Amino acid sequence: MLHLYHGKTSVCSAKVRVGLAELELDWTGQILDLGHGEQNEDWYLALNPKGVVPTLIDDELVVVESSVILEYLAATAGAFLMPSDPRECIRAKMWLSDCIDVHAAINTMTFATSKRRQILASKTPAQIASSIARMANPANANKRREILTNGIDSEHVVSAFFALTMLFDKMERALASSTWLLGDHYTLADTSLIAYVDRLARLGLSGMWTESAPSVTRWLANSRDRASYSTAIKNYAGPPEEESAAESAGKNWEQVARKWAAFNA
Repeated sequence: MLHLYHGKTSVCSAKVRVGLAELELDWTGQILDLGHGEQNEDWYLALNPKGVVPTLIDDELVVVESSVILEYLAATAGAFLMPSDPRECIRAKMWLSDCIDVHAAINTMTFATSKRRQILASKTPAQIASSIARMANPANANKRREILTNGIDSEHVVSAFFALTMLFDKMERALASSTWLLGDHYTLADTSLIAYVDRLARLGLSGMWTESAPSVTRWLANSRDRASYSTAIKNYAGPPEEESAAESAGKNWEQVARKWAAFNA
């Protein structure tokens, strides 16, 4: 039986849950309390030394990194999500490769906006420092510290803008004449990205693509209409329209829009 250690609203966890739902695989899971740093406990670091989620256990095999987990699930299930044609398979893997930069960008935008407000309002400086000190990866700790200090003016936001501009340009080209990223059939490429784009929309940041990449709006709606979205994302994070409305009220886009427009000028 597959066992997944995951986070309730973690985008990488959601990405893997979407894959599990699309492949109709049976699995058990344990949700880690990321806010209280359970991912940094010794027992979990023994499984995943980076202290991140998700981690998949299949008998004695431990699989980490969400894109690798998706590839493993598709390969072992012998399912349709990974194209059989070698060229199409490589195209799918290139989308999976893009997720490295995309994930970093989503993490930046999340913690530079809503998550920053939440943390600063609920934790003392000492508590924040203690939480960051427990992070396994020093680079991630330094990034978190800098973003919480500077918010939308963080040096990491420019890197996020670069990655997201490339993503939406590439998605628009792919979706201009097809329903899904690799054509008329849903594949692992679509599975790999839905949680990331959904997160930005939930943050109230859909203005990043509505004008420059309108096909992404259609793709997001189609992805949300699939049963896997309700099973893997909505059931954990709640309805997207409620969260995006709340974040719009939090003025995330108002903070981001001017800098986004200047970057893409």
